[in-house]
Amino acid sequence: MGSMSPEKQWEVMIVGGGFGGMYLLHKLRQFGFDVHLYEAASTFGGTWYWNCYPGARVDSIVPTYQFSSDETWDQWEWSEAYPKREELETYFQHVGKLWNLHADATFNTRVVSAHWDVAQKLWVCKTSNEHDNTTTVVKTRILLFCAGLAAVPYKPPFRGVDDFKGSIYHTSRWPREGVDLKGKRCAVIGTGATGVQVIQEVGPVASRLTVFQRTPNTALPMDQAPLNREDNNKLKKDMPEIKELAKATWAGFLYSWHDKSALEDSPEEREKFYEELWKRGGFGFWVGNYKDTSFTPEAAEAAYAFWRKKTAPLIKDPYKQEKLCPEKAPNPFGTKRISLYRTYFDVFNLPTVDLVDVNEKPIDEITEKGIKLQDGTEIELDVIIFATGFDTITGGLTHVDIRGTDPSFTLGDKWKKGCQTYLGMCSHGFPNFFWVYGPQSPGPFSIGPNCIEFQGDWLTDMLRDLRRDRVTTIEATLEAEQKWREGILAAGEMGLFKYAKSWWFGANIPGKPRECYNYMLGMPQYRKTCGEVRKNGYEGFQLKQG
Repeated sequence: MGSMSPEKQWEVMIVGGGFGGMYLLHKLRQFGFDVHLYEAASTFGGTWYWNCYPGARVDSIVPTYQFSSDETWDQWEWSEAYPKREELETYFQHVGKLWNLHADATFNTRVVSAHWDVAQKLWVCKTSNEHDNTTTVVKTRILLFCAGLAAVPYKPPFRGVDDFKGSIYHTSRWPREGVDLKGKRCAVIGTGATGVQVIQEVGPVASRLTVFQRTPNTALPMDQAPLNREDNNKLKKDMPEIKELAKATWAGFLYSWHDKSALEDSPEEREKFYEELWKRGGFGFWVGNYKDTSFTPEAAEAAYAFWRKKTAPLIKDPYKQEKLCPEKAPNPFGTKRISLYRTYFDVFNLPTVDLVDVNEKPIDEITEKGIKLQDGTEIELDVIIFATGFDTITGGLTHVDIRGTDPSFTLGDKWKKGCQTYLGMCSHGFPNFFWVYGPQSPGPFSIGPNCIEFQGDWLTDMLRDLRRDRVTTIEATLEAEQKWREGILAAGEMGLFKYAKSWWFGANIPGKPRECYNYMLGMPQYRKTCGEVRKNGYEGFQLKQG
């Protein structure tokens, strides 16, 4: 049984050591705040610490997926356009050392609860050491959560999981020492972004791989490329322009929606434009496509037809081809998070790779020997890999015991019937509590660091303003929160996004409210709105002194 450690107190407490936590720690220290960071992992890295499965890599091209501060990239070189997890982890260590962040961070420590003390006007948090289960009470005036979008893995509750005699792994909790899958009979459940990456790696080495698919993935070619010193020098030279362009586009990419409807072009013109986007690689065919691609059925159908024409020939087996690239689109194109692939579709041409459509042959249970389908078929396995995603967007907040001015309910309780925030950074009833890259923000519809740095700068400016004006508590008003929610839901009704079963709308978690969880009007508009809130004396907030 763990013991209690001496109580600690900070002016600002940060939870999470990924992009968000590192950036806020750096910024707040620059302005003299007494700030400390807590992280459950053994070092910085956030999602890139936990997701160490085979093939893990970022699908946002450098240099957009990095900190923008000059000193962080001036002495750094990337080896690939889309870096592997291992390189990203090294990058986080580089930045942590450069900014001397370890001096104000505590690792291997998970925040298990945070309760607002009305009398003291402080957050009283309890942390648990991951190694010896030691509990520490930490008090803080300001609590900042930087848990990210993918903090809580989701594993479907199949019967018999504990009966399996082989090994079971969730991709987000993969052993850091690695797993030898060579010659093993493996199963991968799930074909989202993680599934695509792990299947590419496991397929060629497993003696047999069985992939369980619910929804076909309309993945696009990654167009990976090595980067040499000359390439890196060019990126550094272009960084001032790159940073400005990233701020101006809808999601922070170096391109944005084509300012034209797909229906304005003739079929020949459309085909030519699609070809240009396809050659660009990456997310170009998604985020650089016609502006109505994910908003009108005709444009979505045209984009899907082109994607299928390009992708289907990669798959030789007719059955697998129809399952992976069905004639009818599984969702309107672009309304689920697009993945990038290198060899994903090629892997299904291997004679040792099987595909099971769980819509036709659902999983009944996990047995001692493997996976049993509802039709009675039992697939014998050595390893089962869950690539089943996360309680995305909200999970990093709702799975912690966070209680505000009314201690009878948690933040998770409040959101059981629908997410309620203001500016996608805070919630009424929880004073002095903020987060970055979370629900009802542009987070999932933006490149992470782009959104995180803006929110980090805004929160830093806010805390400086509050300190100057001797404000002790700040809390979103109920009216502002309701208005923000209405705007989020109204934007979610635009286009075709609501018709897709996506984690953007909570469809991957049983019982989770089906609604829009993201700010969908783009980063430029979000910057403008947040800027106006500050300019108008923190409109929508209640500020108290003393």
